[in-house]
Amino acid sequence: MAKSLNKRLPGERSQLALYMSLPILSWAFYDFANTIFSSNINTIFFPFYMDEVLGTNEVMQQVASTFISYANAVASFFIVIFSPLFGVWIDNTGYKKRFIVWFASLSIFFTFMMGIFAEINNDILYAGIPLSLCLTVISFVIAKFFFNSSLVFYDSMMSDLGTKKEMPLISGFGVAIGYFGTIVGLLVYLLVSDGNYHRAFIPTAILYLIFSLPLFFINKDHPKPKSERKPIKFLDGYKEIIRTFKEMKMYKSVFIFMIAYFFLNDAIATTIAMMTIYATAIVGFTSGEFILLYLVSTVSTIIGSFLFGNIAKAIGARKAVSVVAVIMIFALIVAVFATDKWMFWIAGSLFGVSLGSMWVTSRTLIVELTPEEKRGQFFGLFAFSGKVSAIIGPAIYGTVTLLLKDYGDIASRVALGSLIIMTVIGLLVHLKVKQQTQNSM
Repeated sequence: MAKSLNKRLPGERSQLALYMSLPILSWAFYDFANTIFSSNINTIFFPFYMDEVLGTNEVMQQVASTFISYANAVASFFIVIFSPLFGVWIDNTGYKKRFIVWFASLSIFFTFMMGIFAEINNDILYAGIPLSLCLTVISFVIAKFFFNSSLVFYDSMMSDLGTKKEMPLISGFGVAIGYFGTIVGLLVYLLVSDGNYHRAFIPTAILYLIFSLPLFFINKDHPKPKSERKPIKFLDGYKEIIRTFKEMKMYKSVFIFMIAYFFLNDAIATTIAMMTIYATAIVGFTSGEFILLYLVSTVSTIIGSFLFGNIAKAIGARKAVSVVAVIMIFALIVAVFATDKWMFWIAGSLFGVSLGSMWVTSRTLIVELTPEEKRGQFFGLFAFSGKVSAIIGPAIYGTVTLLLKDYGDIASRVALGSLIIMTVIGLLVHLKVKQQTQNSM
Protein backbone atom coordinates (compact mmCIF):
# COMPACT_ATOMS: atom_id res chain seq x y z
CA MET A 1 0.00 0.00 0.00
CA ALA A 2 2.74 2.46 1.00
CA LYS A 3 4.75 1.67 -2.14
CA SER A 4 1.81 2.35 -4.42
CA LEU A 5 1.13 5.65 -2.67
CA ASN A 6 4.73 6.83 -2.90
CA LYS A 7 5.27 5.82 -6.55
CA ARG A 8 5.17 8.86 -8.83
CA LEU A 9 3.08 8.51 -11.97
CA PRO A 10 4.14 9.98 -15.36
CA GLY A 11 3.40 13.70 -15.41
CA GLU A 12 3.02 13.88 -11.63
CA ARG A 13 4.98 16.66 -9.92
CA SER A 14 7.91 15.88 -7.64
CA GLN A 15 7.75 17.21 -4.08
CA LEU A 16 10.23 19.96 -4.92
CA ALA A 17 8.28 21.03 -8.01
CA LEU A 18 5.11 20.96 -5.94
CA TYR A 19 6.57 23.15 -3.20
CA MET A 20 8.13 25.61 -5.66
CA SER A 21 4.90 26.10 -7.58
CA LEU A 22 4.17 29.84 -7.27
CA PRO A 23 0.47 29.47 -6.36
CA ILE A 24 1.31 26.90 -3.67
CA LEU A 25 4.24 28.93 -2.35
CA SER A 26 2.22 32.16 -2.10
CA TRP A 27 -0.70 30.21 -0.56
CA ALA A 28 1.70 28.80 2.04
CA PHE A 29 3.03 32.28 2.79
CA TYR A 30 -0.42 33.30 3.99
CA ASP A 31 -0.06 30.52 6.56
CA PHE A 32 3.29 32.13 7.39
CA ALA A 33 1.53 35.49 7.82
CA ASN A 34 -1.48 34.42 9.85
CA THR A 35 0.64 32.20 12.10
CA ILE A 36 2.53 35.34 13.15
CA PHE A 37 -0.82 36.69 14.38
CA SER A 38 -1.80 33.39 15.98
CA SER A 39 1.46 32.98 17.87
CA ASN A 40 2.27 36.60 18.72
CA ILE A 41 -1.21 37.80 19.61
CA ASN A 42 -3.29 34.77 20.52
CA THR A 43 -0.63 32.70 22.25
CA ILE A 44 2.09 34.99 23.57
CA PHE A 45 1.82 38.75 23.84
CA PHE A 46 -1.90 39.23 24.47
CA PRO A 47 -1.73 36.79 27.43
CA PHE A 48 1.51 38.48 28.58
CA TYR A 49 -0.26 41.85 28.36
CA MET A 50 -3.30 40.60 30.30
CA ASP A 51 -1.13 39.08 33.03
CA GLU A 52 0.94 42.27 33.20
CA VAL A 53 -2.15 44.45 33.64
CA LEU A 54 -4.29 42.15 35.82
CA GLY A 55 -2.12 39.38 37.32
CA THR A 56 -0.86 41.20 40.40
CA ASN A 57 -1.17 38.12 42.68
CA GLU A 58 -2.08 34.42 42.51
CA VAL A 59 -5.82 35.05 42.62
CA MET A 60 -5.65 37.78 39.98
CA GLN A 61 -3.54 35.51 37.78
CA GLN A 62 -6.51 33.14 37.66
CA VAL A 63 -8.78 36.11 36.90
CA ALA A 64 -6.45 37.03 34.03
CA SER A 65 -6.76 33.44 32.79
CA THR A 66 -10.53 33.81 32.90
CA PHE A 67 -10.42 37.06 30.88
CA ILE A 68 -8.20 35.44 28.23
CA SER A 69 -10.42 32.35 28.06
CA TYR A 70 -13.64 34.30 27.70
CA ALA A 71 -12.18 36.66 25.08
CA ASN A 72 -11.22 33.65 22.97
CA ALA A 73 -14.64 32.09 23.53
CA VAL A 74 -16.44 35.25 22.35
CA ALA A 75 -14.34 35.43 19.17
CA SER A 76 -15.12 31.78 18.47
CA PHE A 77 -18.83 32.39 19.11
CA PHE A 78 -18.98 34.88 16.26
CA ILE A 79 -17.16 32.57 13.85
CA VAL A 80 -19.70 29.86 14.74
CA ILE A 81 -22.49 32.25 13.78
CA PHE A 82 -20.98 33.16 10.41
CA SER A 83 -18.99 30.11 9.24
CA PRO A 84 -22.04 28.31 7.74
CA LEU A 85 -22.62 31.35 5.53
CA PHE A 86 -18.96 31.32 4.48
CA GLY A 87 -19.32 27.78 3.15
CA VAL A 88 -22.31 28.79 1.04
CA TRP A 89 -20.39 31.80 -0.32
CA ILE A 90 -17.56 29.50 -1.43
CA ASP A 91 -19.79 26.96 -3.16
CA ASN A 92 -22.08 29.54 -4.76
CA THR A 93 -19.53 32.10 -5.99
CA GLY A 94 -16.20 30.28 -6.19
CA TYR A 95 -14.54 33.31 -4.58
CA LYS A 96 -11.92 32.48 -1.95
CA LYS A 97 -9.02 34.89 -2.31
CA ARG A 98 -11.36 37.89 -2.42
CA PHE A 99 -12.74 37.06 1.03
CA ILE A 100 -9.28 36.25 2.41
CA VAL A 101 -8.08 39.71 1.37
CA TRP A 102 -10.98 41.48 3.07
CA PHE A 103 -10.98 39.45 6.27
CA ALA A 104 -7.19 39.42 6.66
CA SER A 105 -7.07 43.19 6.13
CA LEU A 106 -9.65 43.75 8.86
CA SER A 107 -7.78 41.41 11.21
CA ILE A 108 -4.56 43.32 10.54
CA PHE A 109 -6.29 46.67 11.18
CA PHE A 110 -7.70 45.65 14.55
CA THR A 111 -4.39 44.08 15.58
CA PHE A 112 -2.85 47.49 14.89
CA MET A 113 -5.61 49.13 16.96
CA MET A 114 -4.78 46.85 19.90
CA GLY A 115 -1.43 48.61 20.06
CA ILE A 116 -3.06 52.03 19.83
CA PHE A 117 -5.67 51.38 22.53
CA ALA A 118 -3.20 49.73 24.91
CA GLU A 119 -1.30 53.05 25.05
CA ILE A 120 -4.29 54.87 26.57
CA ASN A 121 -3.76 56.04 30.16
CA ASN A 122 -4.66 53.16 32.52
CA ASP A 123 -6.08 55.63 35.03
CA ILE A 124 -9.19 56.07 32.88
CA LEU A 125 -11.70 53.49 34.16
CA TYR A 126 -14.90 52.03 32.73
CA ALA A 127 -16.99 49.99 35.20
CA GLY A 128 -13.89 49.76 37.37
CA ILE A 129 -11.75 48.32 34.55
CA PRO A 130 -9.09 50.35 32.71
CA LEU A 131 -10.58 51.71 29.49
CA SER A 132 -7.41 50.79 27.61
CA LEU A 133 -7.87 47.15 28.68
CA CYS A 134 -11.52 47.11 27.58
CA LEU A 135 -10.74 48.54 24.13
CA THR A 136 -7.73 46.26 23.66
CA VAL A 137 -9.76 43.16 24.53
CA ILE A 138 -12.57 44.21 22.17
CA SER A 139 -10.03 44.79 19.38
CA PHE A 140 -8.51 41.36 20.10
CA VAL A 141 -11.92 39.69 19.78
CA ILE A 142 -12.59 41.42 16.44
CA ALA A 143 -9.09 40.73 15.08
CA LYS A 144 -9.32 37.07 16.01
CA PHE A 145 -12.79 36.75 14.49
CA PHE A 146 -11.60 38.04 11.11
CA PHE A 147 -8.41 35.96 11.35
CA ASN A 148 -10.51 32.82 11.88
CA SER A 149 -12.92 33.85 9.13
CA SER A 150 -10.11 34.10 6.59
CA LEU A 151 -8.99 30.56 7.43
CA VAL A 152 -12.29 29.05 6.22
CA PHE A 153 -11.55 30.37 2.72
CA TYR A 154 -7.82 29.67 3.00
CA ASP A 155 -8.36 26.00 3.88
CA SER A 156 -10.88 25.59 1.08
CA MET A 157 -8.43 27.13 -1.42
CA MET A 158 -6.07 24.19 -0.87
CA SER A 159 -8.16 21.89 -3.06
CA ASP A 160 -7.57 24.25 -6.05
CA LEU A 161 -3.80 23.83 -5.85
CA GLY A 162 -3.25 20.18 -6.75
CA THR A 163 -4.63 16.68 -7.08
CA LYS A 164 -6.22 14.73 -4.25
CA LYS A 165 -3.04 12.64 -3.97
CA GLU A 166 -1.00 15.83 -3.52
CA MET A 167 -3.24 17.21 -0.76
CA PRO A 168 -1.30 15.72 2.23
CA LEU A 169 1.97 17.20 0.92
CA ILE A 170 0.43 20.60 0.16
CA SER A 171 -1.27 20.71 3.54
CA GLY A 172 1.91 19.71 5.36
CA PHE A 173 3.96 22.24 3.40
CA GLY A 174 1.53 25.05 4.24
CA VAL A 175 1.53 24.28 7.94
CA ALA A 176 5.31 23.92 8.07
CA ILE A 177 5.91 27.20 6.22
CA GLY A 178 3.35 28.76 8.54
CA TYR A 179 5.30 27.84 11.62
CA PHE A 180 8.45 29.37 10.19
CA GLY A 181 6.31 32.49 10.54
CA THR A 182 6.28 31.88 14.27
CA ILE A 183 10.07 32.11 14.36
CA VAL A 184 10.03 35.41 12.46
CA GLY A 185 7.24 36.71 14.67
CA LEU A 186 9.22 35.96 17.82
CA LEU A 187 11.75 38.59 16.76
CA VAL A 188 9.20 41.09 18.06
CA TYR A 189 10.19 39.97 21.57
CA LEU A 190 13.36 42.01 21.19
CA LEU A 191 11.14 45.11 21.42
CA VAL A 192 9.35 44.05 24.62
CA SER A 193 11.84 41.98 26.59
CA ASP A 194 11.66 44.52 29.42
CA GLY A 195 7.85 44.42 29.70
CA ASN A 196 5.17 46.69 28.21
CA TYR A 197 4.07 43.76 26.08
CA HIS A 198 1.47 45.81 24.21
CA ARG A 199 4.35 47.22 22.15
CA ALA A 200 4.38 43.89 20.27
CA PHE A 201 0.92 44.45 18.77
CA ILE A 202 1.69 47.00 16.02
CA PRO A 203 4.89 45.26 14.75
CA THR A 204 2.89 42.03 14.58
CA ALA A 205 0.21 43.72 12.46
CA ILE A 206 2.90 44.99 10.07
CA LEU A 207 4.46 41.52 9.68
CA TYR A 208 1.01 39.99 9.21
CA LEU A 209 0.39 42.41 6.32
CA ILE A 210 3.78 42.00 4.63
CA PHE A 211 3.64 38.23 4.40
CA SER A 212 -0.01 38.22 3.29
CA LEU A 213 0.86 40.19 0.16
CA PRO A 214 2.05 37.22 -2.00
CA LEU A 215 -1.37 35.56 -1.76
CA PHE A 216 -3.13 38.91 -2.22
CA PHE A 217 -1.35 39.56 -5.54
CA ILE A 218 -0.40 36.13 -6.96
CA ASN A 219 -3.20 33.65 -6.30
CA LYS A 220 -6.29 33.86 -8.46
CA ASP A 221 -9.93 33.09 -7.84
CA HIS A 222 -11.92 30.76 -10.06
CA PRO A 223 -15.36 32.36 -9.81
CA LYS A 224 -18.44 30.60 -11.08
CA PRO A 225 -20.26 32.20 -14.01
CA LYS A 226 -22.92 34.63 -12.81
CA SER A 227 -25.55 32.53 -14.58
CA GLU A 228 -24.80 29.65 -12.17
CA ARG A 229 -25.06 31.76 -9.02
CA LYS A 230 -28.15 32.35 -6.97
CA PRO A 231 -29.00 35.07 -4.45
CA ILE A 232 -27.56 34.34 -1.00
CA LYS A 233 -29.43 35.05 2.21
CA PHE A 234 -27.91 34.99 5.68
CA LEU A 235 -29.82 31.87 6.76
CA ASP A 236 -28.82 29.90 3.65
CA GLY A 237 -25.74 28.54 5.43
CA TYR A 238 -27.83 27.15 8.26
CA LYS A 239 -30.37 25.72 5.82
CA GLU A 240 -27.47 24.04 4.04
CA ILE A 241 -26.22 22.58 7.32
CA ILE A 242 -29.70 21.27 8.14
CA ARG A 243 -29.94 19.80 4.63
CA THR A 244 -26.53 18.18 5.03
CA PHE A 245 -27.48 16.74 8.40
CA LYS A 246 -30.48 15.14 6.71
CA GLU A 247 -28.05 13.53 4.26
CA MET A 248 -26.00 12.11 7.12
CA LYS A 249 -26.30 8.54 5.86
CA MET A 250 -24.46 9.51 2.66
CA TYR A 251 -21.70 11.37 4.49
CA LYS A 252 -21.57 9.41 7.73
CA SER A 253 -17.78 9.31 8.09
CA VAL A 254 -17.51 13.06 7.57
CA PHE A 255 -19.96 13.72 10.36
CA ILE A 256 -18.29 11.28 12.71
CA PHE A 257 -15.01 13.07 12.10
CA MET A 258 -16.68 16.44 12.71
CA ILE A 259 -17.78 15.21 16.12
CA ALA A 260 -14.30 13.83 16.86
CA TYR A 261 -12.69 17.06 15.70
CA PHE A 262 -15.00 18.99 18.02
CA PHE A 263 -13.37 17.33 21.03
CA LEU A 264 -9.82 17.29 19.62
CA ASN A 265 -9.94 20.95 18.66
CA ASP A 266 -11.35 21.75 22.10
CA ALA A 267 -7.99 20.73 23.54
CA ILE A 268 -5.97 22.42 20.78
CA ALA A 269 -7.73 25.80 20.85
CA THR A 270 -7.68 26.01 24.63
CA THR A 271 -4.05 24.99 24.98
CA ILE A 272 -2.97 27.52 22.35
CA ALA A 273 -4.83 30.27 24.19
CA MET A 274 -3.70 29.34 27.70
CA MET A 275 -0.20 27.83 27.44
CA THR A 276 1.58 31.17 27.95
CA ILE A 277 -0.05 32.11 31.22
CA TYR A 278 0.03 28.46 32.41
CA ALA A 279 3.77 28.15 31.78
CA THR A 280 4.63 31.48 33.39
CA ALA A 281 2.15 31.64 36.28
CA ILE A 282 1.94 27.93 37.16
CA VAL A 283 5.21 26.28 36.10
CA GLY A 284 7.37 29.35 36.77
CA PHE A 285 8.83 30.22 33.37
CA THR A 286 10.07 33.77 32.88
CA SER A 287 8.90 35.53 29.73
CA GLY A 288 12.33 34.97 28.14
CA GLU A 289 12.32 31.27 29.05
CA PHE A 290 8.84 30.87 27.62
CA ILE A 291 9.86 32.51 24.34
CA LEU A 292 12.71 29.96 24.08
CA LEU A 293 10.29 27.13 24.93
CA TYR A 294 7.86 28.40 22.32
CA LEU A 295 10.66 28.56 19.75
CA VAL A 296 11.58 24.92 20.42
CA SER A 297 7.90 23.96 20.30
CA THR A 298 7.60 25.73 16.95
CA VAL A 299 10.53 23.80 15.52
CA SER A 300 8.79 20.63 16.71
CA THR A 301 5.64 21.81 14.95
CA ILE A 302 7.50 22.35 11.67
CA ILE A 303 9.09 18.90 11.88
CA GLY A 304 5.75 17.34 12.77
CA SER A 305 4.00 19.07 9.86
CA PHE A 306 6.44 17.76 7.25
CA LEU A 307 6.61 14.34 8.91
CA PHE A 308 2.85 13.84 9.18
CA GLY A 309 2.27 15.13 5.65
CA ASN A 310 4.25 12.10 4.52
CA ILE A 311 2.78 9.79 7.17
CA ALA A 312 -0.75 10.75 6.09
CA LYS A 313 0.19 10.01 2.50
CA ALA A 314 1.64 6.63 3.47
CA ILE A 315 -0.92 5.28 5.96
CA GLY A 316 -3.92 7.51 5.28
CA ALA A 317 -5.11 10.63 7.07
CA ARG A 318 -7.51 8.70 9.32
CA LYS A 319 -4.78 6.65 10.99
CA ALA A 320 -2.50 9.67 11.13
CA VAL A 321 -5.11 11.66 13.10
CA SER A 322 -5.29 8.81 15.63
CA VAL A 323 -1.53 8.89 16.15
CA VAL A 324 -1.60 12.66 16.64
CA ALA A 325 -4.39 12.38 19.23
CA VAL A 326 -2.33 9.89 21.27
CA ILE A 327 0.64 12.31 21.24
CA MET A 328 -1.67 15.11 22.42
CA ILE A 329 -2.98 13.04 25.33
CA PHE A 330 0.52 12.24 26.54
CA ALA A 331 1.61 15.89 26.20
CA LEU A 332 -1.35 17.12 28.25
CA ILE A 333 -0.79 14.55 30.99
CA VAL A 334 2.83 15.67 31.36
CA ALA A 335 1.77 19.34 31.40
CA VAL A 336 -0.89 18.86 34.09
CA PHE A 337 1.57 17.19 36.46
CA ALA A 338 4.59 19.30 35.53
CA THR A 339 6.28 20.51 38.72
CA ASP A 340 9.67 21.24 37.13
CA LYS A 341 10.45 23.18 34.00
CA TRP A 342 12.07 20.20 32.26
CA MET A 343 8.72 18.39 32.36
CA PHE A 344 7.00 21.27 30.62
CA TRP A 345 9.80 21.33 28.05
CA ILE A 346 8.78 17.77 27.13
CA ALA A 347 5.08 18.64 27.12
CA GLY A 348 5.62 21.75 25.00
CA SER A 349 7.71 19.92 22.42
CA LEU A 350 5.20 17.08 22.09
CA PHE A 351 2.29 19.47 21.85
CA GLY A 352 4.18 21.33 19.12
CA VAL A 353 4.43 18.10 17.11
CA SER A 354 0.75 17.32 17.61
CA LEU A 355 -0.42 20.86 16.83
CA GLY A 356 1.04 21.12 13.34
CA SER A 357 0.26 17.49 12.61
CA MET A 358 -3.42 17.87 13.52
CA TRP A 359 -3.84 20.75 11.06
CA VAL A 360 -2.15 18.70 8.32
CA THR A 361 -4.02 15.46 8.86
CA SER A 362 -7.47 16.91 9.56
CA ARG A 363 -7.51 19.16 6.47
CA THR A 364 -6.32 16.25 4.36
CA LEU A 365 -8.98 13.92 5.78
CA ILE A 366 -11.72 16.43 4.94
CA VAL A 367 -10.52 16.47 1.32
CA GLU A 368 -10.37 12.66 1.25
CA LEU A 369 -13.86 12.21 2.65
CA THR A 370 -15.82 14.89 0.80
CA PRO A 371 -17.09 15.21 -2.79
CA GLU A 372 -15.58 18.14 -4.66
CA GLU A 373 -18.89 19.88 -5.34
CA LYS A 374 -19.64 20.09 -1.61
CA ARG A 375 -16.12 20.75 -0.35
CA GLY A 376 -16.69 24.41 0.45
CA GLN A 377 -19.74 23.48 2.46
CA PHE A 378 -17.83 20.82 4.38
CA PHE A 379 -14.91 23.13 5.09
CA GLY A 380 -17.46 25.61 6.43
CA LEU A 381 -18.90 22.82 8.55
CA PHE A 382 -15.36 21.84 9.58
CA ALA A 383 -14.79 25.40 10.80
CA PHE A 384 -18.22 25.32 12.45
CA SER A 385 -17.33 22.17 14.42
CA GLY A 386 -13.91 23.48 15.38
CA LYS A 387 -15.14 26.90 16.43
CA VAL A 388 -18.02 25.60 18.53
CA SER A 389 -15.42 23.63 20.47
CA ALA A 390 -13.25 26.76 20.60
CA ILE A 391 -16.10 28.43 22.49
CA ILE A 392 -16.70 25.61 24.90
CA GLY A 393 -13.08 24.70 25.66
CA PRO A 394 -11.88 28.16 26.72
CA ALA A 395 -15.23 28.84 28.44
CA ILE A 396 -14.85 25.69 30.55
CA TYR A 397 -11.21 26.50 31.29
CA GLY A 398 -12.07 30.06 32.29
CA THR A 399 -14.99 28.98 34.44
CA VAL A 400 -12.86 26.43 36.29
CA THR A 401 -10.12 28.97 37.00
CA LEU A 402 -12.73 31.50 38.14
CA LEU A 403 -14.55 29.10 40.46
CA LEU A 404 -11.32 27.67 41.92
CA LYS A 405 -9.29 30.90 41.89
CA ASP A 406 -8.85 30.84 45.67
CA TYR A 407 -6.94 27.53 45.34
CA GLY A 408 -4.20 29.16 43.25
CA ASP A 409 -2.24 26.82 40.95
CA ILE A 410 -4.64 23.91 41.46
CA ALA A 411 -7.32 25.82 39.54
CA SER A 412 -5.25 25.92 36.36
CA ARG A 413 -4.11 22.29 36.69
CA VAL A 414 -7.70 21.09 37.03
CA ALA A 415 -8.73 23.26 34.07
CA LEU A 416 -5.94 21.83 31.90
CA GLY A 417 -6.80 18.31 33.07
CA SER A 418 -10.29 18.68 31.59
CA LEU A 419 -8.64 18.83 28.16
CA ILE A 420 -7.29 15.29 28.58
CA ILE A 421 -10.85 14.03 28.90
CA MET A 422 -11.88 15.93 25.78
CA THR A 423 -8.98 14.51 23.76
CA VAL A 424 -9.68 10.92 24.83
CA ILE A 425 -13.34 11.30 23.83
CA GLY A 426 -12.26 12.75 20.47
CA LEU A 427 -9.92 9.83 19.81
CA LEU A 428 -12.56 7.23 20.67
CA VAL A 429 -15.08 8.88 18.34
CA HIS A 430 -12.50 9.26 15.58
CA LEU A 431 -11.72 5.53 15.63
CA LYS A 432 -15.22 4.99 14.22
CA VAL A 433 -14.40 6.97 11.06
CA LYS A 434 -14.08 4.82 7.94
CA GLN A 435 -11.56 5.84 5.27
CA GLN A 436 -12.58 6.67 1.70
CA THR A 437 -16.32 6.24 2.20
CA GLN A 438 -16.98 8.79 -0.51
CA ASN A 439 -16.13 6.15 -3.10
CA SER A 440 -19.33 4.35 -2.21
CA MET A 441 -21.56 7.41 -2.78
